[in-house]
Amino acid sequence: MPSSVSDILVILPTLGDRLDSLAETLASIESQRTSVSLRLVVIAPVRAVAARELALNFGATVVDDPGTGISEAINVGISARSGEKFYAWIGDDDLFRPGGLAMLKGLLENNSDAVLAYGGCDYIDARGNILGRSRAGKLAQVILSWGPDLIPHPGSMIRLDDLEAVKLFDTSLKYAMDLDLFLRLRSRGRFVFTTIPVSAFRWHPDSLTVASRTNSSKESEMVKARYLNPWLRPVSFAWVLPVRWASSAAARSVSRRARSFLR
Repeated sequence: MPSSVSDILVILPTLGDRLDSLAETLASIESQRTSVSLRLVVIAPVRAVAARELALNFGATVVDDPGTGISEAINVGISARSGEKFYAWIGDDDLFRPGGLAMLKGLLENNSDAVLAYGGCDYIDARGNILGRSRAGKLAQVILSWGPDLIPHPGSMIRLDDLEAVKLFDTSLKYAMDLDLFLRLRSRGRFVFTTIPVSAFRWHPDSLTVASRTNSSKESEMVKARYLNPWLRPVSFAWVLPVRWASSAAARSVSRRARSFLR
């Protein structure tokens, strides 16, 4: 571990049951060290011995998963902060693109009034094939409070002081905790972006069941209603169902493309 304080706190929660993809994720984080100073905190259950050892081999700080959900796991990881300025998150089978963290850090450093930076995100399958690419840019901010959340959590970076000021992640949320956080962060400052892909999200075509998509949509709608102007709530039905349909259709399209690579 470096003796000086790192700039970026990278949080990686894992259950330890995807060791091959976890190794790829850790390698993609390690490659960022050529252009940024980072500290990696991996949150894992005590039972995940192999995953914890793998993380330690990559110089990570390993903390115990509290076992109360992903939001609390991320918060526990953030509580290990030791002077870092910026927060970044990644799933245990996602990737940072080369130079991705440096690009996001540069956006925040060049915009002192910005609290969050985000970039494009590739959707990839288990083999790394690109299934699609999100380059929402400014549109993601315009529709954030009523449309689909197009700001990728694994492709965003947040000033830690502002993240702590809004009380971290809502531990009552399972699917839309990042959306809730983004909506709260708007009161703290601007969001800045690049359309260049800075991360890759691993898409598992069979992991998003109908039930989980429905629950995710309902939780997202509940979160957005928290921050919607009261006078708009009675007419929110006008866009809730179309947004739900469009999100589901997009997920089905990416899943079809993912399955096509398996043939």
